[in-house]
Amino acid sequence: MDSFILADDNPPSSTDVSIRERQEELAKNTKPALFKLKAQLLDKGRTDTVLAATDSMSVRLKVYAEGGENELHAHPYEDHFFVVLAGAAEFHGPSDETVIVGKNEGIMMPKGNLYWFVATGGEPLVMLRVGSPNSTQQPMVDRINAKGEPMAGDSKENKTVPVKFKPGAWFGA
Repeated sequence: MDSFILADDNPPSSTDVSIRERQEELAKNTKPALFKLKAQLLDKGRTDTVLAATDSMSVRLKVYAEGGENELHAHPYEDHFFVVLAGAAEFHGPSDETVIVGKNEGIMMPKGNLYWFVATGGEPLVMLRVGSPNSTQQPMVDRINAKGEPMAGDSKENKTVPVKFKPGAWFGA
């Protein structure tokens, strides 16, 4: 099968820089890429695994410990969507709008929309995230807070906490 690339086990990214670097690396591939939806579950924190990318799109697997969350933010240059594969996510808008997105459900986030979410449902949250364009095709500031100021995804402001893996517990294994 010379015309297909099989992605090896992709390690989770721990920083915005490593996500951007992994997307840039994967976007160099011009052949169809196969990938697996596999990730270690968490007791604490969140992980983000880049599965595949082109210049115009990225595919990531996100895992949050139950109760894990992020802060109100927007991606001013990227349309993206989430599909919940395990657990549930309670999404919030800037005016306290709330919606629960459960297993096999999704939510589309057009660029510029403010949102935050928390993992609910009594188990770790696993979501597929697809965005366009790839972050390497966007300005370095690809996430802003409610004031319109840069906010790194791996910052304390975005409620980042140290990751603690759930021993022997995997999604998709």
